[in-house]
Amino acid sequence: MEKCKISKSSLGRIPYYLDYIDSLPDEIQNISATRIAKELGFGEIQVRKDLALISKEGKPKVGYDRFALKDSLNAFLSNQNGNAIIVGAGKLGKALLDYSGFETYGTRVLAAFDNNLDEEITLQSGKSIFPVNQMKEFCELHNVNIGIIATPSQSAQAVLNKLYECNIKLIWCFAPCRLYKPADVIIQYENLALSLAHLNFQSNQ
Repeated sequence: MEKCKISKSSLGRIPYYLDYIDSLPDEIQNISATRIAKELGFGEIQVRKDLALISKEGKPKVGYDRFALKDSLNAFLSNQNGNAIIVGAGKLGKALLDYSGFETYGTRVLAAFDNNLDEEITLQSGKSIFPVNQMKEFCELHNVNIGIIATPSQSAQAVLNKLYECNIKLIWCFAPCRLYKPADVIIQYENLALSLAHLNFQSNQ
C-alpha cells in the first residue's frame, strides 16, 4: 500500500476503529461508516473521509467487509515504516524509550543515544542506550528516519545538527526552544510545561 496524506486527528482515530471492529461479534460480516460513527461518537462525514483514505472497498447500503477493513487499517499503520531514535537518555528520554504505544501508530523507537555514555546500556525492556558517537552507523544500519530530541535546550541545536548529518529530517523536539533548521527538515515541537500551563489556565476559566 502506498502512503497517503492523512491528518494527525485522522491518524489518531484509526486505533479506535480497529478496537471497535475487534469488539464485534464474529457473525457480523459487514459494517457501515454510519454505525462506526454512531458507536464511537465521531462525525459520520469524518469517519467516511478517514476510511476512504485507507480503503476503497466500501459499498453503498452494504458498508465495508469487516475483516477486509481491519486488514486495510492494520496495513496502513504498518506501512508508515517509522523508525525513530531518541537523543538524550535522562528521565524523559528513558520514559519515551520504554513506552510501547508508539507502535500502535506505525512508529518504532529503536534506541536512545546519550553524550555521557562510553558503552552500551541495555534496559529491562530490551532496548539499548548507546554513546552518541555510534549514532550515525546505527541510523544507516536501521534506516532511521525520525529523531526525538529529549535534551536540555542548550544542547538541542547541536543534536539537530547531528541528526541532520545522519540524514534524519523528521524531528520531534521536547526541548523548550526554537531551533534553526534546514529547509527540508520538519520539526514537531512538544512543550510539556506549556501544555500543562494551558490546561491549568482552562480550569480557571
